Amino acid sequence: MSISQLNVMSITTDYLTFELETGSQVANSGIPSSAYLHIPFCRRRCYYCDFPVFVVGDRKNGENSGTIVQYVDVLCQEIQETPNLGASLNTVFFGGGTPSLLSVSQLSNILETLDRQFGIAAEAEISIEIDPGTFTLEQLRGYVAAGVNRVSLGTQAFQDELLLSCGRSHSVAEIFAAVEIIRAANIVNFSLDLISGLPHQTLTQWQASLESAVEISPTHLSCYDLVIEPVTAFGRYFQAGAQPLPADETAAQMYRLAREILTGAGYEHYEISNYARSGYQCRHNRVYWENRAYYGLGMGAASYVQGVRLTRPRKTQEYYQWVRGLSARNSPNLLGESQPDLPMSENEVLLETLMLGLRLASGLSLSGLVDKFGEKTVDRIWQCLQPYWRQGWVEIVRSDGVRATLREGEKPPRSGHLRLSDPEGFLFSNTILSTLFSQLGEDH
Repeated sequence: MSISQLNVMSITTDYLTFELETGSQVANSGIPSSAYLHIPFCRRRCYYCDFPVFVVGDRKNGENSGTIVQYVDVLCQEIQETPNLGASLNTVFFGGGTPSLLSVSQLSNILETLDRQFGIAAEAEISIEIDPGTFTLEQLRGYVAAGVNRVSLGTQAFQDELLLSCGRSHSVAEIFAAVEIIRAANIVNFSLDLISGLPHQTLTQWQASLESAVEISPTHLSCYDLVIEPVTAFGRYFQAGAQPLPADETAAQMYRLAREILTGAGYEHYEISNYARSGYQCRHNRVYWENRAYYGLGMGAASYVQGVRLTRPRKTQEYYQWVRGLSARNSPNLLGESQPDLPMSENEVLLETLMLGLRLASGLSLSGLVDKFGEKTVDRIWQCLQPYWRQGWVEIVRSDGVRATLREGEKPPRSGHLRLSDPEGFLFSNTILSTLFSQLGEDH
């Protein structure tokens, strides 16, 4: 597989998963205590974006956009019609799109609606994605007053020519101005997003972006490798793995360089694409990777509730019609009228558990895998992974934190964690996962 496919597994996924680690009764029951809200509005569509978004232009935001006003009303209606399954929200994440196109009153309205319907815990992590040039200090202070305590700034690159070439609506100067606003609003917990593997991007430019990010010193950094999706502008302009995209080996060097620079600056590489200062891992995104239940609310949003994968319509009017239909049903079918709420099979749960859990540096709990799927399944997983174990791409870490050394053919221990090595195992994660999907899928 091409290195450009490294991050094909999106954070905001449709994937059905479950809690493997020892967790709370709520987490293990499939009752969500997290909510993702999709805010689909952007000034313009980035050339790499295949998310469900609606372009409003440079002059529309908040209450001066009838489209945004209507969407917020419908989103709040969906929240009100979504059953409360009994757990308060410990994390809330506003993603998009560009959620910072919401006014303070609109964001407050959504949070208040969530609180009335589900309850938001006092110590909840409430995150919002923001783009440079789309918010003011007064606005950000308003978000904080409404409850936001974490922001993720869509930086992507520190070269104006690269920002322009991928359709971003901001400049490098606006990145630094946005960081100053974040600091003035006294927001300590903030993240920067960067993208490697952009068209015409060089290793020198990528290093400069990483060094600029380190100089800003956010508490969290996300470094994504560009994925060319066929429905995007980049999908029409470029072919994955071909020039002017960086060659696969260059993309691999970019990944290794990010790890070297960021871990050298004191960031923990805790997930395949994410780095954090101690105590600042993204609690909400760990919900996905650790396979816990979550609500997905808004156009195109996906969720996992009580063992069922739930996906909303990706087009605005279809989503509006679907929400209007919720109140007409006594037991809402959150997948839509034409799709039954069917739980996934055990094998589907297994495969997606492996796909998500192996993204984490800590990997998967072996005792959790045994408890959920049985010893024979864990032995089968290990058999599939033997070639990658010998290459050093797969590791087993014992309960005492020491990497296990096993003889050829020896079964892994039933405690500790199964993980991919960093960086090589992460780099070739798609190859490893393809083998697991192919061989384990044949068993069922």
